[in-house]
Amino acid sequence: MTTLKKGDKAPNFSGLDQEGKSHQLADYSGKKLVVFFYPKANTPGCTAEACDLRDNFERFQANNYALLGVSADSAKAQAKFKDKYEFPFPLLADEDKSVIQAFGVWGPKKFMGKEYDGIHRTTFVIDEKGIIEDVISDVKTKAHAAQILK
Repeated sequence: MTTLKKGDKAPNFSGLDQEGKSHQLADYSGKKLVVFFYPKANTPGCTAEACDLRDNFERFQANNYALLGVSADSAKAQAKFKDKYEFPFPLLADEDKSVIQAFGVWGPKKFMGKEYDGIHRTTFVIDEKGIIEDVISDVKTKAHAAQILK
């Protein structure tokens, strides 16, 4: 699991969103960046989390935040998810898991008694200079914006 913590320099990631557009840490210099990792597009918890962020998007913008969702879903799955719920932020299709690995959110999980490797739902708040301001690993899917904009 993630070894990144508050005060660390954020990984200099690079990934493609649902439209094939490249996003990297440098693109967000001068803005606060919320990078939220979720296990799978269109599942109940991930939908609740992303919709809560969408519903509070104006509050994020008013506070100079950019948002970036990341999962290992395909660009097609991310595009469907984004269009279905009208998310105003990009979703990275990290199929090779390079961004997921850079942030250290891939690892063993348990669900209904089964163990498997997957994405741990984790959010990183990165400041204007690329320093991690907060790491939220206990994500409240229906009230995630409140956890970030405290």
